[in-house]
Amino acid sequence: MKRLEGKVAIVTASTQGIGFGIAERLGREGAAVVISSRRQRNVDEAVEKLRAKGIEVTGVVCHVANAQHRKNLITKTIEKYKNIDIIVSNAAANPSIEGILASEESVIDKIWEINVKGSILLIKDTAPYLKKGSSVIFVSSITAYHPSESMFMYGVTKTALLGLTKALAAEMAPDTRVNCIAPGFVPTHFSNFLLSNEAIKNEIENRTLVKRLGTVDDIGAAAAFLASDDASYITGETLVVAGGVPSRL
Repeated sequence: MKRLEGKVAIVTASTQGIGFGIAERLGREGAAVVISSRRQRNVDEAVEKLRAKGIEVTGVVCHVANAQHRKNLITKTIEKYKNIDIIVSNAAANPSIEGILASEESVIDKIWEINVKGSILLIKDTAPYLKKGSSVIFVSSITAYHPSESMFMYGVTKTALLGLTKALAAEMAPDTRVNCIAPGFVPTHFSNFLLSNEAIKNEIENRTLVKRLGTVDDIGAAAAFLASDDASYITGETLVVAGGVPSRL
């Protein structure tokens, strides 16, 4: 299936884990994909992997909290591909497992800057290049609905993305659709600190209706759907991909 043939997609934090899975699926659907990460080595390795799968891909070093990095990401995309059709804002951080009230102000600032402010500024910087039929996708989390212990502040920032999705969908309509994905627990380097505990892993699996953890392919499939014309009448929505874990506020 090539639902994204001729499209250009930027995916942030996409050299491993969920971001890489999304980039791979968009590329398999025909999109030219621009991936990014904070480290050049990670970018180079991910580009090599995707090209080996026959995907048209370009890699750029980008820390979403850095204004010059964001500008460079967009500039290089436009220089090579002339347009941008899809933006997937996936970058996130969870620098502390402390509770909210126990967190240092610097930690709160960092997690808010990357998870929320960085997402807003990425779309703000990209918006002038988005044309009719474009798609913005934020990657939130099931913790937006049910904050988990050791991820309380992270969950708050992911809840903020649900509101951001609603607001930007209205602001960017009718030319650009804005949607969100809330993944359940997916084994990645990011979640390893939690899922490496067998008891916690089993408890999370049993909480789902399908009795398994998610995969990066599950999230990639959801992103490809939302970016495609199959979702042309969907905007301002959050698609929960969490195996049936209760997910409504």
